[in-house]
Amino acid sequence: MPKGYWVSVYRTISDPEKLAAYNALAGPAVRAAGGRTLVRCGRVTAHDEGIAERTVLVEFDSFEQAVAARESDAYQEALAALADGVERDFRIVEGID
Repeated sequence: MPKGYWVSVYRTISDPEKLAAYNALAGPAVRAAGGRTLVRCGRVTAHDEGIAERTVLVEFDSFEQAVAARESDAYQEALAALADGVERDFRIVEGID
């Protein structure tokens, strides 16, 4: 079964305090849903139209698990804390089996 991934690329961070509040809630929510953070804040080299800003990659055992984690009450609480503190591109993608 192909794994599922959250890919989140931050375009701007306008409120670091909201991001910190989000991080405090999102980490436990992701782990509780079976997610494993593979990349967070490391070095980024952007090409083409890419943006060299904060990038996060989270792995789940399946695409369905990744979708369910995003919809969970715990993660929705984290999103409420983040509110308009950042502008990001968030995607859930299916891996290759």
